[in-house]
Amino acid sequence: MSPLKEEFEEKKNQLSEGLSEKKDKISESIQDTKESISSTVDSGVKKTKSFLKKLFLGLFFLGLFAGVGYYFFATWTYSEGTRTGNLIKMSKKGNIFKTNEGQLNIGGIQTGEEGLIGNIWNFSVKEDFLYKKLESLEGQKVTLRYKEQLRRIPWQGETTYFVYDIKKKE
Repeated sequence: MSPLKEEFEEKKNQLSEGLSEKKDKISESIQDTKESISSTVDSGVKKTKSFLKKLFLGLFFLGLFAGVGYYFFATWTYSEGTRTGNLIKMSKKGNIFKTNEGQLNIGGIQTGEEGLIGNIWNFSVKEDFLYKKLESLEGQKVTLRYKEQLRRIPWQGETTYFVYDIKKKE
């Protein structure tokens, strides 16, 4: 072989070895970068999951606290009293929550959109035994003791007036 060719082969081998070493270094560097990125992403995912978990738990307890607070506010007794009149209607009403509802004709006349109408008072009954007693007294004159709540809650009744005691008038 000619000296030029030998020198060319030697330089070619040196370059090839140098390229091979650089290729190995680049591969190691890429692998290290992948591992670094993977660990960074994993820690970010863990932090995000932890944050979301805390956020949803916080919102859940805030909602629960607000719901309980509203329930106590809504069921606060605003007024108490009695009403006397003729019991004209008792029924179970509601699409989702069936509640016990009644009407008492207090007497007198009031004007409405339809003209003159009787003075009707709508009320709700929470307990079934009171509902049954009122059903048996339908059409008779009764005195009803009631409590008025601040707000209406759908599963309790359609009105804010809740009867808790009944007396039949003679």
